[in-house]
Amino acid sequence: MEISQATLAPGKAVIRLAGKVTISEAPDRIGAAVETLVETGALTVVVDLSGVTALDSTGIGYLIAGYNRLAAAGGEMRMAGAAGHILQNFRVNQLDRVFRFYPSVEEAAEE
Repeated sequence: MEISQATLAPGKAVIRLAGKVTISEAPDRIGAAVETLVETGALTVVVDLSGVTALDSTGIGYLIAGYNRLAAAGGEMRMAGAAGHILQNFRVNQLDRVFRFYPSVEEAAEE
């Protein structure tokens, strides 16, 4: 799994994920990235899933933990770029009721 983060605007940031977000590929680097962003004042975090090729329950668990950390700080996590089987993983688990999904990072950051 590749992960990077960047500031989009004051209080808003993006975490870009690429590759496999699975138990074998992704130690909880997502949680560490969220923690760093919260500490720097970013309370709206957009997770760019457009480059994700595989996502298992462990990967989803890391995203839920990040969501909970942001919510505890008064922030929110938004998902961008999820499509096909990646989006279906969220829908099957009814997590599309928890996370807000947007077609792109730009649209997620606008609101």
